[in-house]
Amino acid sequence: MGQLIKHETSGLVADMDQQQYLTFNLGGEVFAIGILAIKEIIEYGNLTEVPMMPDFIRGVINLRGAVVPVVDLAARFGRKGSTVTRRTCIVIIEMEANGERQDVGVIVDAVNEVLEILHQDIEPAPTFGAKIRTDFINGMGKVNGKFVILLNVNRVLSVDEMAALAQVDGGTAEYAAG
Repeated sequence: MGQLIKHETSGLVADMDQQQYLTFNLGGEVFAIGILAIKEIIEYGNLTEVPMMPDFIRGVINLRGAVVPVVDLAARFGRKGSTVTRRTCIVIIEMEANGERQDVGVIVDAVNEVLEILHQDIEPAPTFGAKIRTDFINGMGKVNGKFVILLNVNRVLSVDEMAALAQVDGGTAEYAAG
């Protein structure tokens, strides 16, 4: 019995040195999100548009009775919105905002695979040259001689920041209409 407990403990120590990431394509680049934040992956579709939202919020979906906002990651990064193809998916991410659990969907071009990236294979986020805000990047994972951009979902999908942007966009739209 002692052997079994020792083996389980050593497995836990090894797991702390590596983390699993879901990798996906977006605009020709490979990004990754820690697997612990991923709730599920669903087929793209059944979006209900919500008026006066920022461009990067494509709408909401009904996920087993819950209203889940869907963010177009490409638009969130300041790029042209995603073009929907056969491989386009919505990745449901579970976040914590203001002490409550919140599911948010993100549109990705295609889901690739789950990779284990060792802690020592993760470089810090670049200070310049990235095509997205550096605070959106947790680090750069080295996989087979190439870099995978590890996203900081709490920054990318900050509920407070997105709500503030929605108010600004909504206020602009109201002002322009008035």
